[in-house]
Amino acid sequence: MEEIEITSWITLDAIQKAAKVVETVGDLQTGHMKSVFCVIEDDYLELGYLDTASNYLRRYEDKEEFELALEKLKEEEGEVTYNENHDYDEAFREEEDMDDFSSDEESEGI
Repeated sequence: MEEIEITSWITLDAIQKAAKVVETVGDLQTGHMKSVFCVIEDDYLELGYLDTASNYLRRYEDKEEFELALEKLKEEEGEVTYNENHDYDEAFREEEDMDDFSSDEESEGI
């Protein structure tokens, strides 16, 4: 990975317009940063918009490094991806069972 400092959001916006945006993580309206993951030809880039520090442009060596960085940032920012293999109905039932257990304890005075 290579990283350079970009002083202007206008420069980042111009790069973003020339690129194919893959995903955006964060929001400057509700947080202090926004990262735009994008691709220009064979270059995998992250455009970092920050309101508390210097903006940056990161270039990743390959698609694997790019995707790993994207997933890591999403976890750090709390933007968890939907897992198709996870049984959400099962998790929901377990949560309901715990709620029922708590209600039983309260009614028994425990």
